Amino acid sequence: MKQKKLLDEPTLNVLINRLSCELIENHLDFQNSILVGLQPRGVFLLNKIVKKLIQEYDIKNLKYGKLDTTFFRDDFRSKKSPLKPTFSNINFDIENKRIILVDDVLYTGRSIRAALIAIESYGRPIKIELLTLINRRFRRHLPIQPDYIGLNVDTLQNDRVYVNLNDPNNESSVYILKDDNETNFS
Repeated sequence: MKQKKLLDEPTLNVLINRLSCELIENHLDFQNSILVGLQPRGVFLLNKIVKKLIQEYDIKNLKYGKLDTTFFRDDFRSKKSPLKPTFSNINFDIENKRIILVDDVLYTGRSIRAALIAIESYGRPIKIELLTLINRRFRRHLPIQPDYIGLNVDTLQNDRVYVNLNDPNNESSVYILKDDNETNFS
């Protein structure tokens, strides 16, 4: 597998700062807004955004949680090995609130569809928005588009996008992983 670095840590920090500022523009003090990270990888992005909103922009009483969509996915019964769900942590009322779903990569849209179904278990929000660090624009299976985008990336179908935001031994980064049998990076 070949890899190409798409984003390094300083560039990622700029994107996360911009996304945080866009959220502030649209949600001001977040009084009626809740950030929800999708387990597992969306939570790493959520943590960075929450830290920035609280520490650098002094947002008070920010509500945020984690959502596991394992058993809401349309493919969970077709997996060969048993699924290992994580946990959801939404311990506040979402009724008539504005929800911002946070995920690292948007590709087919199936994870987001599962999140839309799963969030109904907690109440009926007045609005749901989507924030994604990487928007893979091609090969979307469902008509789902993000409201907040860190970076649009055009990749081949067999490429994978790997976002590293949680490994304390390595710098935060984003890579495109390409099968060795495919053409070289240019």
